[in-house]
Amino acid sequence: MLISLIAPIYNEEKNIRLLTEKIDQTMQQYQYEYELILVNDGSKDDSLHIIKQQAQLFSQLKYISFSRNFGKESAMLAGLNACTGDCAIILDADLQHPPERIPEMIAYYNEGYDQVVMKRDRTGEHVIRKLPTQLFYKLINNAVDIKLTDGEGDFRLISRRVIDSILSLKEYNRFSKGIFEWIGFKKKTINFKNVERHEGTSSFSPKRLIDYAIDGIISYNNKPLRLCFHFSAVTMALCLLYILITFIQILSHGIEEPGYFTIIASVLFLGSVQLFGLGIIGEYIGRIYYETKGRPHYIICDTNINETDIQKKVRNRA
Repeated sequence: MLISLIAPIYNEEKNIRLLTEKIDQTMQQYQYEYELILVNDGSKDDSLHIIKQQAQLFSQLKYISFSRNFGKESAMLAGLNACTGDCAIILDADLQHPPERIPEMIAYYNEGYDQVVMKRDRTGEHVIRKLPTQLFYKLINNAVDIKLTDGEGDFRLISRRVIDSILSLKEYNRFSKGIFEWIGFKKKTINFKNVERHEGTSSFSPKRLIDYAIDGIISYNNKPLRLCFHFSAVTMALCLLYILITFIQILSHGIEEPGYFTIIASVLFLGSVQLFGLGIIGEYIGRIYYETKGRPHYIICDTNINETDIQKKVRNRA
């Protein structure tokens, strides 16, 4: 059994050596045959140089380097496209996903689980990061048709048929947490304690986290559009009620001089409703725009992976 390990890399020069050493130590200890695929997502530091150095020390290490930063979703997709294992394990390069838990994941895979998901708690996590994350999960679970669990991230083992199912989904705008849940299959969840980054700082800024939340909400349903419709319907009903009441008052008391506050409040309120609806519609149109372009998810500028060897291994496995 060949096990593929995939780690997206973005400015992780301080963690790469320790990551590769820990993975190799764990896999050699349990005598697992493995390949480690590091995907350099346009790092601006010395990550690619260190990856190449480690590739000379570990024959199992394969690397892919993008022409620029395409994002973590594209990096994971590139790793899944290149992996040839019977299963794949996705983990972060900052060592917040401890390689020591890999044997436990493989044990459950051998029991027949197609997805073995590591669920971390929030112990020790900074409140500035913790509260928005909890709010995100509450919001998204009320907004989308799939259910996401707080603490379940990208650290997971997936079987070959899960990998093939993910690769069969060709959409440009990808939200992996949703994809993992949408495809289904038999899943096992393992709890583990939160681990702080070994070195460096997270590349996820508050703005990127907000964008990520919007992607998750919009990628899997049309509920925001439905919400816009209901909100507009309620607003229209209130406006008609206001018109009716005003008309009755005119019939009863005659025409009165209109108030400045009433006009301004009506214009601002109805204008904000229209802008809210246009914003939601614009998000969906933007995604249609990107899908119709048909651009690739990433562009590779450097790799030590031979495409012919990948195709040959895939055929042998089949």
